[in-house]
Amino acid sequence: MTAATTRSARDYRGTETEGRSPEELRELVSHWGAELELAPAEHIIEWAVATFGERFCVTSSMGDAVLADLASKVAPGLDVVFLDTGYHFVETIGTRDAVEATMPVNLITITPVQSVAEQDAAYGKDLYKTDPDLCCKLRKVQPLADSLDNYDAWATGLRRAETHNRVIAPVIGWDAKKGKVKVSPLARWSDEQVERYIAENGVLVNPLVYDGYPSIGCWPCTRRVAPGEDPRSGRWAGTNKTECGIHS
Repeated sequence: MTAATTRSARDYRGTETEGRSPEELRELVSHWGAELELAPAEHIIEWAVATFGERFCVTSSMGDAVLADLASKVAPGLDVVFLDTGYHFVETIGTRDAVEATMPVNLITITPVQSVAEQDAAYGKDLYKTDPDLCCKLRKVQPLADSLDNYDAWATGLRRAETHNRVIAPVIGWDAKKGKVKVSPLARWSDEQVERYIAENGVLVNPLVYDGYPSIGCWPCTRRVAPGEDPRSGRWAGTNKTECGIHS
């Protein structure tokens, strides 16, 4: 196994990159998006690795390790980026540690520029209550954007079956806000396909999934979901918020 790496988002600011131009990246999306729409997830990852090499990474929120498992079989040693917001459940951190210990990936943990205590001092205690959008921006959206500076493309576990907002998620898309190619190898997978892959391959799953948390975010903003409820209803419950901003 490769050693885990921990980096702060501040480590990426000002870093010079030598990747493809936005025009070249958009051209790749335009050509390959339709070409790979119906391709198996493994083939989509193979294309990304062959096209971008070390400038391609996989991101994971550690709800499960399906995408990391697929990627590690295609390209052992691939970068898997995990965003530690400072508000994760201990089970989520434990899943991250288990992935690093058991899978042939280069796990990179990203942290926000400010610690939770520093954020409290700057914006007031428990910003997730007073301004959840800003909290997500500071602890999720901006750190991830900074961490992707060294990549031309990133893979996400986004699936169309998850929410109404994601039903048109492309397999190969252009993330205009980040200026990156966004690869979603699992976009067409159903819940049943995910469960079958986990069972057949013995994939690591966050134990909270089996404790009533089908969608896992930061502990202050995630609650259990009753059987039959929308799996995403436990995120930011009691508010109109449905996304952290990473995928919008």
